[in-house]
Amino acid sequence: MKFVALNSRGGNYLVVASNIAWLRAAENGQTTVGIVGGQPLLVTGSIEEVAQKILEG
Repeated sequence: MKFVALNSRGGNYLVVASNIAWLRAAENGQTTVGIVGGQPLLVTGSIEEVAQKILEG
């Protein structure tokens, strides 16, 4: 199981990479991360930055 560290303005998350379903641009330079079987997370960074973290993770 591969975990990815994603930062948020309200706290930080460790997310299982295989549970990430989609990314969507949000306001103020943030990205919404869709989680399989859960609520989306609002994290800091553009879609490209978040995608890069996930792929490198």
